[in-house]
Amino acid sequence: MTEEQGVFIHPQRQINGDITVPGDKSISHRAALFGGMAKGNTHIMNFLPGQDCLSTLSCLKALGVNWERRESEVWIQGQGLENWTEPQDVLDVGNSGTTFRLMLGVLAGSPFASTFTGDESIRKRPMRRVTGPLLEMGVKVLGRQEGNFAPLTIQGGDLKGGVFKTPVASAQVKSAILLAGLRASGETWVIEPALSRDHTERMLRGFGVEVWSEGTQSRIIGGSKLTAQDVSVPGDISSAAFFLVLGSLMKKGELLIRKVGVNPTRTGILDVLLKMGADIQLENYAEICGEPRADLRVRPSELHGVEIQGEIIPRLIDEVPILAVAASLAKGETVIRDAAELRVKESDRISTVVEGLQALGADLEELPDGMRITGKTRLRGGRAKSHHDHRLAMSWTIAGLLSEEGVSLEGIEAAFVSFPSFLPLIEQVTHI
Repeated sequence: MTEEQGVFIHPQRQINGDITVPGDKSISHRAALFGGMAKGNTHIMNFLPGQDCLSTLSCLKALGVNWERRESEVWIQGQGLENWTEPQDVLDVGNSGTTFRLMLGVLAGSPFASTFTGDESIRKRPMRRVTGPLLEMGVKVLGRQEGNFAPLTIQGGDLKGGVFKTPVASAQVKSAILLAGLRASGETWVIEPALSRDHTERMLRGFGVEVWSEGTQSRIIGGSKLTAQDVSVPGDISSAAFFLVLGSLMKKGELLIRKVGVNPTRTGILDVLLKMGADIQLENYAEICGEPRADLRVRPSELHGVEIQGEIIPRLIDEVPILAVAASLAKGETVIRDAAELRVKESDRISTVVEGLQALGADLEELPDGMRITGKTRLRGGRAKSHHDHRLAMSWTIAGLLSEEGVSLEGIEAAFVSFPSFLPLIEQVTHI
């Protein structure tokens, strides 16, 4: 598969396998962070050892939290959030927006200053949607463009609760405010325009914190303490999405993906693929540690175009790149709207997805808040760049497997941020 100038993805026509995907990235971040905030020893199983989640562990170490990791198991020696110590150096979050935004909320009530930075991509991602509410709660913020971009410093202090209406449905923003609310006086409310993923609320309850949620509103009461727990992380549905699309569009074969998280706030990808005509079955459903999971069986099918917009967008925002690949090979037109949030991800995922698929032979156009894709029966192939974005790297890999001539991909290493075993699993199921 490897070329001198990066990676060449050869076309394939058959898929077979029985696989597990790595632990859910969002849940792994929170399990590590909450374990560090809690008192007692937390044991995390099926932790995602990707670079993003390792950035969270690294920041915890810099704040005085001791932990040990062996592959996908982590043991955290929690001393309680009140015993975290002032970092002796800048906290480097790497490429992880989740680490950055959640840490801002957690450290908002700490009696010391913390300075954050990250890679080139992180330094371009806006933080005012988090620092704005934190400023209202009583945090001091110093950073580029009035606290909107890293490097960024916050000085924690006495916080007061309140009611915060977020301009976008973002689990990271909601989580940062709720986590700050743990150390604020009174109640802290978050009201979203649409429901975002609820891993923070579920896991806080698992760690003994009372969180009230109804519809798009969540509330937390200041002063709550976390108690250490054992956490079993389900497979990441965002990682499974690449294999669901691949299995749906292959000529023949069958794929079973085991123990995938099917939290209703994350299953937009399943809803859309089923609406497009995918043959996906859920088996062995169970709920463990507050998070539902199931085995997903996928077989080849003929997909057709759909409209993707409105309240479902927050439930599949990370899967839009791979859905665009699916839509380019489906019959008819697919329109994606209300996804302007994609412009402030690891890359501008609207522009980069449109440009990347056009270069491979797809027919699509960019919209201010999404894209319009005219489906066709072939992807020619060609050259593609990941733009240091893990989801693009994996989407272009799937496009290459489904193309006629293959794809020469620059920057495949970006995939390892969230899915270290991605290429070995691809080779396993396609028998390359």
